[in-house]
Amino acid sequence: MFAESPPDDPLSLFHAWFEEAKAAEPNDPNAMALATVAEDGMPSLRMVLLKDVDRAGFVFYTNLGSRKGRQLLAQPKAALLFHWKSLRRQVRVEGPASAVGEAEADAYFASRPKQSQIGAWASKQSQPLAGRFELEGRVARFAAKHALGQVPRPEFWSGFRIRPLYLEFWQDGAFRLHDRLVYHRQGDGWRTERLFP
Repeated sequence: MFAESPPDDPLSLFHAWFEEAKAAEPNDPNAMALATVAEDGMPSLRMVLLKDVDRAGFVFYTNLGSRKGRQLLAQPKAALLFHWKSLRRQVRVEGPASAVGEAEADAYFASRPKQSQIGAWASKQSQPLAGRFELEGRVARFAAKHALGQVPRPEFWSGFRIRPLYLEFWQDGAFRLHDRLVYHRQGDGWRTERLFP
């Protein structure tokens, strides 16, 4: 149950729930569904991993030529959903998307394992693939090319930050009488409301 007076800042509540999820979820507590909008207005949904969250928003990384990358560049709006089944909780986020800065993308890319860096170079994400052999060949080629020294970030690989305008916290309740707490951005602050389950 939510307190009668919820926190003024939804990000403080998100961080508290996220820390509990990290302790309770057996796999990928940072997994989130990402919904984007195609040019024809059709929604598109997939799972990605949250890599950072701060006052500016929720960050994930991808190949900019991927379907989600192209859609976010063309229609910079997104929705996120975190579902922590072991805690019987979920959080919904909606807002505009923007590319992270080059320095931020470089720093995150440099923190990745080298094989993941090679994979970023090798994968033409979301493009047709003739077969597994084609992918393995590209991995071998880029692994040889970057065998020594640091692997630079590809110019086609970066991150997006979703700036929350709407957050909904959902907590499972007995007899489907769930708790729903919504935050709507208003200027520099937030307006809260509770919703019927």
